[in-house]
Amino acid sequence: MASSAINSGALVTLQELNSASPHFKQGASLRVTGRLQEYSVENAVALIIDGNGTLKIDTQHLNLNLRLGSIYQFIGELLIQPNNEAILKARVGRNVDGIDLNLYYQSLKLLREFMSEQMSSRTS
Repeated sequence: MASSAINSGALVTLQELNSASPHFKQGASLRVTGRLQEYSVENAVALIIDGNGTLKIDTQHLNLNLRLGSIYQFIGELLIQPNNEAILKARVGRNVDGIDLNLYYQSLKLLREFMSEQMSSRTS
């Protein structure tokens, strides 16, 4: 029987997500957070921003009321277009207004440091 396991979304900031990133690959499962800057109801595509990073989000499979200016977190698979533009095909989305983004990114940094230490202690 074939397994169709869904991968967890790797925590990635929008600034890190560029063509040189190891996460910038077709089908990569990602979790991203950003402020909703644009939303097209006709094609269900949102544009989120964080600092100088942006990402388009395909929201067609979500039942979510989107408000411009609010902060959202999405989990989904990255699709790389022929022009090297990325769009995240979201399977999960949630409003995270009220989140302290500076504290969120500090905790992400600490989590990565901890995981790196754990990996290096296993190989020693």
